[in-house]
Amino acid sequence: MKASIITIGDEILIGKIVDTNSAWMANELNSIGIQVHEIRSISDDKHQIISSINELLQVSDFIFMTGGLGPTNDDITKNVLCEMLDCDLVLNEDALSNVRELLGKRGYEINENNYYQAMVPEKAKVFVNKLGTAPGMMFRIGEKLLFSMPGVPFEMKYIIENKFIPYLKEQYNFESIFHKTILTSGLPEAMLAQKLSVWENSLPEEIKLAYLPSPGYIRLRLSVYNANNDLVNLVEQKVSELKTIIPENFKTDNDLKPDELVADILVKTGLSLATAESCTGGKIASMLTARPGSSVYFKGSVISYSNEVKINVLGVSPEDLEEFGAVSSQVVEQMAIGARKLLNTDYALSTSGIAGPDGGTPEKPVGTVWIGLA
Repeated sequence: MKASIITIGDEILIGKIVDTNSAWMANELNSIGIQVHEIRSISDDKHQIISSINELLQVSDFIFMTGGLGPTNDDITKNVLCEMLDCDLVLNEDALSNVRELLGKRGYEINENNYYQAMVPEKAKVFVNKLGTAPGMMFRIGEKLLFSMPGVPFEMKYIIENKFIPYLKEQYNFESIFHKTILTSGLPEAMLAQKLSVWENSLPEEIKLAYLPSPGYIRLRLSVYNANNDLVNLVEQKVSELKTIIPENFKTDNDLKPDELVADILVKTGLSLATAESCTGGKIASMLTARPGSSVYFKGSVISYSNEVKINVLGVSPEDLEEFGAVSSQVVEQMAIGARKLLNTDYALSTSGIAGPDGGTPEKPVGTVWIGLA
């Protein structure tokens, strides 16, 4: 079965907010066997909302819509749905009780705007939102379903995970979708595709291949819809063939990003890591510690943005800084060695570079980065 996603909000269209909701929803829906047909972002405009719903109902079994359910005048989704479905707003006692409970915990009295959030189109099936004052709603339009929910990410995720998906699983038997994702590095996309051309042409039509490039690595995703054991086994066979075609570029088939792969290796081997960062300003440490349980393998970081910190904390030679500059192999080697000794780890990673927009020279233009590993 197919779904479409609509995000409503002028703030998305003017670039003030990045639409992370749609990507998250698409992944969750795909995991239970629903194919996402289209993702669309629209403004807080009655005509756009109605036309988008009507268009997508022609090609989708389900529509998931976020936004426009707040207590202010620019939140128009409920009124538009009432007009479209020819019904009135009515008070939902469960939603009102939830609003009172949430506001009471925060020490606030319910006001007229909060009361309005408990008003829902009378044709809606209401799903109480325990994390927010706007409930989730479902509408049956012919044989199709329209789901409406707040655009606040943590509220949307709560409603999808705890309300909408359990409801759908009770009502429908979805086809099985199987994905296998391989992480590769060391080959640009065009070169990788050329090297895999014979292998790619050998894939049966039931197996779909997608190249997913990112800076520094490329993921290959093999997908099978309406999967069975034979097709899953065939995918695994094709993955094994990849290991022999690109042995040095094949990193993992566990759908891990590079930082996740590093963390996975460190956990399995019981080894530890520290960082000494100049141009990256703690970004690497932030990526590593974003994963739960990172304290098992990540011990700490020195943000050595200035030469004084490089010298006084990491033990970098002042003479080498003077002769070779902070952005050099000599300096990042000493930064990595210093961090490893200081933080008593098995490994240390260091970075120093010219981030720009100023500071570049003909010998070391903006974008030059040295990375050290001890």
